[in-house]
Amino acid sequence: MLAGFGLGAVAVQGLHAQAKPTVYYISEIDVTNPEAYAKEYVPLAQAGIKSSGGRFLAAGGKVTAVEGDAPKSRVVLQAWDSIESIQAWRNSPQYKEARKIGDKYAKFRAFAVEGVPQ
Repeated sequence: MLAGFGLGAVAVQGLHAQAKPTVYYISEIDVTNPEAYAKEYVPLAQAGIKSSGGRFLAAGGKVTAVEGDAPKSRVVLQAWDSIESIQAWRNSPQYKEARKIGDKYAKFRAFAVEGVPQ
């Protein structure tokens, strides 16, 4: 029984070691028309992100500069399973259509960072 428990523990540890770390997608958004952005773009963008597997960790809210200047007006932090899933979402027709609307009301800067294995 102890041998079975030991083998199981080793197998679980091996699976954790093989798991890919989360990829974090960070957007800095300079919104020029907050009302239209919130009404026309945000619902489409959020639906596309969620249906593509993205998870919101932070959106908007108060940004506090710790060192240097804070981003312009809005920061969004998302978690994804892989950079490939981010690329698939950004290449989707749903994203491209939503982004046409978003570009009318904001300027975007975005990047992805691979997390540290846990």
